[in-house]
Amino acid sequence: MFTGIITGVGQIVDSQPLGHAPEHGRRLTLQTPGGYLDGVGLGDSIAINGACMTVTSFDVAAGRFTIDVSAESLARTAGLDTLGPVNLEQALRSHDRLGGHIVTGHVDGVGRVAVFEPVGESWLLRIHAPRELGRFLAYKGSITVNGVSLTVNRVEDLPDGQTAFDINLIPHTIANTALGALKAGSPVNLEVDLIARYVERMLSSDGKLAG
Repeated sequence: MFTGIITGVGQIVDSQPLGHAPEHGRRLTLQTPGGYLDGVGLGDSIAINGACMTVTSFDVAAGRFTIDVSAESLARTAGLDTLGPVNLEQALRSHDRLGGHIVTGHVDGVGRVAVFEPVGESWLLRIHAPRELGRFLAYKGSITVNGVSLTVNRVEDLPDGQTAFDINLIPHTIANTALGALKAGSPVNLEVDLIARYVERMLSSDGKLAG
């Protein structure tokens, strides 16, 4: 479980195939900020751009760790097969503050940046999402973009079957996450609000319990 509050910006510095067949995934090596891996253990969960992954090896002194990403995960996420900056969040502990919102680390879909431009001291981030995710988006609701808990400022269903939504990024978010590297056309991992997911399920069910 995560909160969408990024605890470090890392770099994917190496990506190696785990086999030669299409069903094989990749082994990624990530470089972290100094001291980031203090207290991390083998098998711990770390969200990489919003996708929950398992630490398969780590070197505290070098600040590096590896994860194995399945072909299924690669097909359903963005940015896990490309060298470059990524948002990192270690799993929530029972005594931690829930600074963002409840995040599972399971990517619901991949959106695409339509607009990323400065507005005053902040930045406007407009994303086009698959329409099936649109029903979970609401004005002032929560959305996770590449692992970052953010607030939706505007939602619009588009004629092409997608849903557009706007987010305002303050300078602190730009400075302390990898979102500043986005540009128009960039794919992004999206996770909808967990509460919205359950509400949608309850409203769409017939009220009967399986027994």
